[in-house]
Amino acid sequence: MKVLAAIFCAVFSLHAAFAAEPTLDIYWIDVEGGASTLIVTPNKESVLIDSGWPWAPSAERIYAVATNAGLKQIDYLITTHFHVDHFGGAAGLSKLMPIKNIWDNGALDVDPDSPGPNGTRFSTADYRAISSTRKVIAPGDSVPLKTSKSRRLSLRCIAAHKKLAADLAGSANPRCAGAEPKPVDPSDNANSICLVLTYNGFKFFNGGDLTWNIESELVCPLDHVGNVDVYQVDHHGMDISNNPLLLQTLGPTVSVMDNGPHKGGSRKTVERLRATPSIKAMYQLHRDLRGDQPFNTENKYIANLEENCTANYIKCSVDQSGKTYTFSIPATGFSETYKSKPKHM
Repeated sequence: MKVLAAIFCAVFSLHAAFAAEPTLDIYWIDVEGGASTLIVTPNKESVLIDSGWPWAPSAERIYAVATNAGLKQIDYLITTHFHVDHFGGAAGLSKLMPIKNIWDNGALDVDPDSPGPNGTRFSTADYRAISSTRKVIAPGDSVPLKTSKSRRLSLRCIAAHKKLAADLAGSANPRCAGAEPKPVDPSDNANSICLVLTYNGFKFFNGGDLTWNIESELVCPLDHVGNVDVYQVDHHGMDISNNPLLLQTLGPTVSVMDNGPHKGGSRKTVERLRATPSIKAMYQLHRDLRGDQPFNTENKYIANLEENCTANYIKCSVDQSGKTYTFSIPATGFSETYKSKPKHM
């Protein structure tokens, strides 16, 4: 009996140690139709991808989620492109907590596409004034996060400024016979920084506001990405993005859409997501309130159902093996666990 008790205690202690191992966490923060995705590594390093709008409540909501996650600073801010709903909250956030490093495409003076007050363009002056170490990102660059043999962690830029990383592997993609290009997108959306996060067996794709033709280049004629587990829906779910060739080639199990109650989540995009056989769950930050009720996901997968919401966020926690990950909406108590898939490439 003593031997059995000793074995039981050893197994229990091992299980407890395993359970206590910190997770890799990803948060999709409600910035009302802008974009803000926070990654917190098991070592408590942080990467914020985009920062929402320049007015309240973007900075305050990001700060609330970050501090709730135990952060005292943002180690890396990556601004995918220079539209005001992606860079605007950074200056306000920097007054609430330090932002140590900023990576972007090289800051423009103004948002080149979005009309601002009085017909002017939104200035990036406040963003450019943030006291941080800055780097112009290049395709192929990786964020220098702490990693180890047991925590094989990587966050890599695979595309930026309409160019792919030169060393990307690729395999022939039979789906490309049906490729249908669209007119060239002249906006800064097409310049979006595209990132792939891997953690042991888990893989996450964040393409910012990439649009149709660049999405196609990622997977046609060669598939340069391979399968992923989680897909952040490009461009808030806009119709000019989310090329079905990309969706079907990535083959995600879960999609997450950072839409607003009156922005993104187009009917065609929701239909494309529904038509992607691999997708088992479609999460949305907001319920679309423009009347297209059939083109929302199920209510249980929506963080904010009402117009005057309480800024509920969506969270994904990846276990130390990378073999399983749990999505939750803490405010509603909903959670669901998924298995990572075997990857090619």
